Amino acid sequence: MEAVPLNLPQEKVYSARRRTIRENLVAYSFILPNLIGFAIFTLIPMGFSLVLAFLHWDGANVISWAGLDNFKRLWTDDTFRIALTNTFYYVAGTVPLTMAASLGLALLLNQPLKGRNFFRTTFFFPYVASLVAVAVVWNMLFHPAVGPVNQLLMSLGVENPPRWSASVDWAMPTVIMASIWKGMGYYMIIYLAALQGIPVSLYEAAEIDGASAWQRFRYVTLPMLTPATFFVSIMLTIASFKVFDLILVMTGGGPGRATNVLVIHTYNTAFREFRFGYSSAIAMVLFVIVLVITIVQFRMERRWVTYM
Repeated sequence: MEAVPLNLPQEKVYSARRRTIRENLVAYSFILPNLIGFAIFTLIPMGFSLVLAFLHWDGANVISWAGLDNFKRLWTDDTFRIALTNTFYYVAGTVPLTMAASLGLALLLNQPLKGRNFFRTTFFFPYVASLVAVAVVWNMLFHPAVGPVNQLLMSLGVENPPRWSASVDWAMPTVIMASIWKGMGYYMIIYLAALQGIPVSLYEAAEIDGASAWQRFRYVTLPMLTPATFFVSIMLTIASFKVFDLILVMTGGGPGRATNVLVIHTYNTAFREFRFGYSSAIAMVLFVIVLVITIVQFRMERRWVTYM
């Protein structure tokens, strides 16, 4: 609220205060619908989930107190341990490879190439395409029997090509490849915007000093991309830990439990086994993991900036 000068007449003071209050009310009226939606669909469910993690409830019978039983059960749940391992496997494969692919595409399409706007649109299209359609098409491409990928491999002399999403060993790499292909276009746009914001004079000065192309990339481009890289790493990490729909459509968490990540396990526990308290405990563990990793990323980003 803006300060009102003390030397104004009393009527002008009241008028200024009323105007300030009216302006604040107008501003709050614009953000109120979003706040109401956030409270109803996000904040209240999060609070209820936190409470539910300490309760027993199947959706039909009376809610009973569980204390820490739901959290203790996690460490004896073999499926939870597998889902936790699969989640870190997915994150470790998706985040760095997506960042590398996005940066590589951005560097390439930032050059004065013919038709680069067409290629920018082409690489961005998978991100806005229907995820269900992308997952179905990806499964068709990598179908172990009639998919064109395996047909190509067999024509090149590979007798037993991978079964991809139908294989325990190859299901997660297949999902990771699909995730990278779908998301790299969006993060490419972020890197492109950051690259175009780097002053040309920095490259000119580095070139005058005798810096090679690699040295210009290492000592000019990368440090200037630090804010964009930090943003991309945070968004990618959170999105990877929350992956659900892509795996649900492509593999359903299978074959076996090969792609059963924490969110899939939470969904199955809640809506197939109707153990809402236990599923909330799994969700709280996932929340804590993401929170800790995000805090670590913030601290590492400060050190990285200092090192650069």
